[in-house]
Amino acid sequence: MNLETSIEYVKGIGPEKAKVIKNVLGISNVEDLLNFFPLRYLDKSKVHKVSQLYDVTTDIQLKGRITNVQEIQTGKIKRLSAKFNDDTGSMDLVWFQYSKWLKEQLPINQEIFIFGKINVFNNQYSMPHPEIEVEEKKDTENRLRPIYPSSEKLTKRGLGQRFFQTVLRNICKEIPNLIQENFPDYMRKSFQFLSRQHTYLNIHFPKDMEHFDKANYRLKFEESFFFQLGYALKKLHHKSHTIGNPFPVVGDYFNDFYENHLPFELTGAQKRVLKEIRLDMKRPIQMNRLLQGDVGSGKTMVALLTMLIAMDNSFQSCIMAPTEILAQQHYNGIKELLENTNINVKLLTGSTKVSARRIIHEELENGQLSILVGTHAVLEDKVKFKNLGLAIIDEQHRFGVAQRAKLWAKNKIPPHILVMTATPIPRTLAMSFYSDLDVSVIDEMPVGRKPIITAHRREKDRAYVYNFCREEIQKGRQVYFVYPLIEESETLDYKNLMTGLENVMDNFTHYNVTMLHGKMKPSEKDDAMNYFASGKAEIMVATTVIEVGVNVPNASVMVIESSERFGLSQLHQLRGRVGRGAEQSYCILMTSDKLSKESRTRIRTMTETNDGFKISEVDMQLRGPGDILGTQQSGIVDFKRLDLVNDGAIIKTTKKTVEKILENDPLLTKTDHQIIKNYYLRNYKGKNKWSKIS
Repeated sequence: MNLETSIEYVKGIGPEKAKVIKNVLGISNVEDLLNFFPLRYLDKSKVHKVSQLYDVTTDIQLKGRITNVQEIQTGKIKRLSAKFNDDTGSMDLVWFQYSKWLKEQLPINQEIFIFGKINVFNNQYSMPHPEIEVEEKKDTENRLRPIYPSSEKLTKRGLGQRFFQTVLRNICKEIPNLIQENFPDYMRKSFQFLSRQHTYLNIHFPKDMEHFDKANYRLKFEESFFFQLGYALKKLHHKSHTIGNPFPVVGDYFNDFYENHLPFELTGAQKRVLKEIRLDMKRPIQMNRLLQGDVGSGKTMVALLTMLIAMDNSFQSCIMAPTEILAQQHYNGIKELLENTNINVKLLTGSTKVSARRIIHEELENGQLSILVGTHAVLEDKVKFKNLGLAIIDEQHRFGVAQRAKLWAKNKIPPHILVMTATPIPRTLAMSFYSDLDVSVIDEMPVGRKPIITAHRREKDRAYVYNFCREEIQKGRQVYFVYPLIEESETLDYKNLMTGLENVMDNFTHYNVTMLHGKMKPSEKDDAMNYFASGKAEIMVATTVIEVGVNVPNASVMVIESSERFGLSQLHQLRGRVGRGAEQSYCILMTSDKLSKESRTRIRTMTETNDGFKISEVDMQLRGPGDILGTQQSGIVDFKRLDLVNDGAIIKTTKKTVEKILENDPLLTKTDHQIIKNYYLRNYKGKNKWSKIS
C-alpha cells in the first residue's frame, strides 16, 4: 500500500463502497483518506445518564441495556424500535433503515455502551441509529473517539462512524510506511513538533487533548508554510525573470503637476507609497504591487502621480475599473486634476459612442493619448497601445485572471502593474493571498478630513432623523437616502426604493429629489448624478449603485435604510460617499426594532470605528474569508485545518519562517532544505488555485 493506492484496495472497503465514498466525499486514494480529518472527538471516558439528557446537544455516550425490541409499521414505513434503560430512566432507540441481520444482532439485556445524537419529541428522548459496543468488547485504547464528516447517503449504505473509524484505524497501522517527514530536524526541534507520523496518528486517534493540540498545530503550520512558500517562490521568480521597462526619469510632467497643480499636501502615507512605487519602476523588472487604502485615503492621487512618471519615460498608462460609474469617477477626478495641463485623458466604456471610440483607438496607436481610463471595454482586441508602460487595476478581485492577462499582453514587454483596492483586506488574508505582490498601504487620511459621525436609529426616531436632514440642507448641504431593493418582494419586510422615494418626497416637499438605481440607462444615471453633483437636487434616493463611484463633497448626510440588510464592507463603502469635503459629515443607520446578533455586531462596529482595517477584521469573523475575497476567487479557501480568521499568529510565523529560509537559500539547494523542496514539488507545485494574481 502507498499513498496513491485506490481506496477500493483498502481493507474493509472494496469497489462498491469505494464508488460511493468517491462520489460523496471525493476521496479516491489512501492519501485522501489520511487527510479525511475528524470534525470533532467524543470523549469516551464521559458517560451520560438518561436523566441528564435535557441539556445535551452533541453526540453522547450512555451505558445501559436494551429491552423490548419491536418492529412498528406506519403506513408503508417500517421502523425498528427498542427501549434503552439505565439506572435513572429509559429512552427509545430507533432504526428507520435496518436489515434482518441488525435486528438479530442487537445485544438484548447485555451491558452495552451506545453512541449518537439525541432527538426530543413531545418531551420524549430518542436516539436514531445508535452505534453500539458491548462492554467486554469496548475499545479502551483511545479515550477520544473521532467523529468524521458524514451524510445520510453514506449512513444509508452502512458507511457510518464505525465504518470510517475501522478503516482509518487499519490505515493508521500502515503510517510508518506511508508518511514521510517534510521539515528538517532543526525546524522540528525549534517548533517542538510531533513527528509527522505521530501527527497523523494523533489527529485521527489522539492519546489525549494535549497530543491532539500538538498534531493540529503541526498540520495548520504545514498548510500555511507550504502555501506561503509557493507564493514566495513565485515572487522570487517574478523578480528575477519578469522583464519590465525601467522608468529612470522623474521629469517635467510629474514635477510640473507636483509643484503647480497639486490641490493639497500629500499625506506621509501617500509620500511613502509613492517612494515604494518609484523604486519598483526604476528597475528593469515588472512591478507587481498592491495598493491598499481606505475609502477617501487618496489612492487616485497616487495613481495619477504614478501615471505621470510613466509619461516622463515616454509610456502610456491605463486605469481599469469594474463598473462604468467607478470608471467615470476616476475619469472625472483625473480630468479635473489635469484641467490646466495639456495632458490627453480619455474614457472608454461599453457606452462610449462609435465616433469617440474611433478617435481613442487612433490616439492610442499613434501615442497622442497618454492616459486611458476604462472598464472591460479596454480589453477588446481593437484597443491597441503604442507603448503601454503602466496598467492600474481598481478593485482587482472583480476581474478574472484571464481578463487581467489580456491587459498584460497589450505590450511586448509587460507593463508595470499597480492593483488598487478600496476594501481594506484583513492582515491574515493579505499575508496569505497577496503574498506574491508587494503591498503598499495608505493608512492615513488627508489633512482636514473630519471623521464621519455614525449613529444607529430605529423607526421610532424617523421624525428626528428627517428634522436633522432638513437642518443640514438648510446649511447648504446635501443628503443621500440609500435603500436595499428596487422592486417589492413579498419575502422581505422592508421598504423598497419606490416607496422610499414617495416617502422622502412627502416629507421633503420643498426640496428637489433625484433618484439613482442599477436598472437605469447609463445616460440616465449620468443625468441624475450630474443633477445632484451640481447642487440642483438637495436629496438623492438611491440603491447600492452608489457604493462606489459617487463623489459629491457637499453631501454631508448618508441615511441607510434597513441597514441590517447590508454587509459590513458595503456599509463602510456607502459611508465613504460622505465626509469627502471639509464639513462634518454623518452616517445614520436606520434599522427595524428586532435585530439578529450578527446584525447588532455589524451596526455596533460601524458606530464605534471608521477604520476600514478594523471593520474588515470583524467582517471576516462574521462572513468568513471566501466572501471577502469575492466571487472571482470562490473556492480558493480550501484549507483542511488552517483557519484564516483565527490562525493569524500561525500565518505570521510561517511567513517569517519562509522568508528567513529563502533569504539564505532561495533555490532550496541546501541539504537541510531538500526535504522541503521535494515535498513542495510533489504536493503543491501548480496546485495553488490563485497561482496567478497578475
